[in-house]
Amino acid sequence: MSDTEALVEQSEASVEQSDDTPPSPFHRIADFIALPRLGGLALSPDGSRLVTSVATLDAEGKKWQSALWEVDPAGQRDARRLTRGASGESAPVFTPGGDLLFTSTRPDPGAAKDGGDPKPALWALPADGGEARLVVQRSAGVAGVAVAADSGDVVVVASTMPGAPDAEADEELRTRRKDAGVSALLHESYPVRYWDHDLGPAVPHVYWIGQLPAEAGPGTSSSTPQWRDLTPDAGPPLGSGSDVAVSPDGRWVARSEDVPDGPAGRRSRLLLVEVATGETRVLVDDPQADVSSARFSPDSGRVVCTRESATTYAEPPDHTLLLVDVATAETRELTPGFDRWPSAPQFSADGTAVYFLADDDGRHAVFRVALDGTTQDGGAPVRLTDQGAYSDLQVARDGSALYALRSGYDTPPVPVRLDPHAPGQDPAALPNPGTISHLPGTLRELDATAADGTRVQSWLVLPEGADAANPAPLVLWVHGGPLMSWNSWSWRWVPWVLAARGYAVLLPNPALSQGFGQDFVRRGWGEWGDTPYTDLMAAVDAAEALPEIDQTRTAAMGGSFGGYMANWIATQTDRFRAIVTHASLWHLDGFIGATDAAYYWEKEFGDPLTEPKRYEQNSPHRYADAIRTPMLVIHGDKDYRVPIGEGLRLWYDLQKRGIPSKFLYFPDENHWVLTPGNAAVWYETVLAFLAEHVLGEEWRRPELL
Repeated sequence: MSDTEALVEQSEASVEQSDDTPPSPFHRIADFIALPRLGGLALSPDGSRLVTSVATLDAEGKKWQSALWEVDPAGQRDARRLTRGASGESAPVFTPGGDLLFTSTRPDPGAAKDGGDPKPALWALPADGGEARLVVQRSAGVAGVAVAADSGDVVVVASTMPGAPDAEADEELRTRRKDAGVSALLHESYPVRYWDHDLGPAVPHVYWIGQLPAEAGPGTSSSTPQWRDLTPDAGPPLGSGSDVAVSPDGRWVARSEDVPDGPAGRRSRLLLVEVATGETRVLVDDPQADVSSARFSPDSGRVVCTRESATTYAEPPDHTLLLVDVATAETRELTPGFDRWPSAPQFSADGTAVYFLADDDGRHAVFRVALDGTTQDGGAPVRLTDQGAYSDLQVARDGSALYALRSGYDTPPVPVRLDPHAPGQDPAALPNPGTISHLPGTLRELDATAADGTRVQSWLVLPEGADAANPAPLVLWVHGGPLMSWNSWSWRWVPWVLAARGYAVLLPNPALSQGFGQDFVRRGWGEWGDTPYTDLMAAVDAAEALPEIDQTRTAAMGGSFGGYMANWIATQTDRFRAIVTHASLWHLDGFIGATDAAYYWEKEFGDPLTEPKRYEQNSPHRYADAIRTPMLVIHGDKDYRVPIGEGLRLWYDLQKRGIPSKFLYFPDENHWVLTPGNAAVWYETVLAFLAEHVLGEEWRRPELL
């Protein structure tokens, strides 16, 4: 039995119970939670090995645990499992010699048994086989790694206490703080936290490790590489950052650095560090933009990076690519006039072109732009992919192929091979352990016309058996962001779980969604409750006009910005029977004052004391008296992007008005719900709430609640 067959058998074991075996893993929450999940991709220098990380449930079913799997780039052999550490492995990257580096919290076999909980460390799996060996560790853990493609020099990112010159001093300071029972943090600049964790007192530093010794490992003299701090002045609140790239020749490190932008704002610029001397100079510093995602050319002489213009009260951001000469810092824009937002750029194998990703018309496509402007399109970017959403793009060093993870609402992420030049590709998946053979319904694209005549694109999931004689109830699902779009599979928002229970699910891309042009974003800028709302209603109208949809049984739901829209919908219409709102914004003034990046949102909405207009017009809490629809409120206490106060205030406002409502509260989850048990309860509660109010069934409280 192959490793792939064994994993499939393992994931299907829970469905093999009796004659009531469901037709898909989406029909039972436990089966859905147990599905393998692929993430990340690494290609060996010779192009013969492709490695991804596959997350599955651990033996106790309490957490997802990742392992590294090898996929055949030629698509001839089944995937095979490479690692089986009890704590999991992730972030694979190859050395020039073919060794596979990865991070893992597996314990150091040479450490004392009372050494405390292991932290993420860097391990190496030899190219010629054998056991993985520990190569780099630090008491606080390794947060990131980059490898020079030609020289093999290694750079790592690790959190370090202020004033600690080396690992020993860092550990001593941490121990003293712990022994003294000190958890307090002193902040002297904004911000103070990020997504789900507090910032400080330790901050990321970038360390030069150099070439890893071939025989490195516990118990040998070479098992402790020398750490050289390339960012000794990194300080609070954000340190050196973790957006790091190493030139192929090992001479340079490029990194993004956050710098102050006004009294309480931040922006990022691009720095270049010469490894031999540690000398740092500014490569790109634009006071009106964030610069990030640098990648080196094969000859180490140029850098490509992204530029995101700063938002203003009048204008949303715009994105472009910059080509920068390392020696002179001369900069040239690569995508002028390109009405999409490029991201994740990297050079072609011969350095004559740049590949990048961008949302485009409800897809997340791969593009290629020639550096000399001599393509058949006159230098304009060429879209290489048709359907689907792509990530983790890998360029074969011989120029023969591209590899990526492809997903869509018809497939979770799976590895594919692409031609480096051909447009309009829709490649088949390479053999992998994450392919799903059956979905409980069909996927179609649906267009609507907004009030101003603009096209509004949506994805519509229809359950099996839905037709004019048996129309399906409809759930409107609003995406987050708001500057994103529905185009790729997300394990947090899987419409097929609802489709397996007979619901149709509408996934619209209203104003503010990216991938439809700058003017489409402008339509909703600073006016969240206006055009985005009317676009959503136009999409619902178009769906309800279909014979397969039962317009008398509908619900709306969303998370983050989608949660904001769910709240706004509740105040504007009673056309829906139920509304589910997750991690949602309710009181805009309160949100902007408490979120982890207030300066970003205030640029769009203005200072609430001097420019209150947009808060007054767009804050759902001001219209709470209009709510008539039952609501399920969901929030995690560790959510620092949309703090828990938003959920608490919404819940109270609903309760005191007598609105039928429930509050699903997660004390230890953040903006997302990341543990298997809580994820299962999330779906169970949502489904029970919808069943009660949309289907008219009796409320069934989830057993573990």
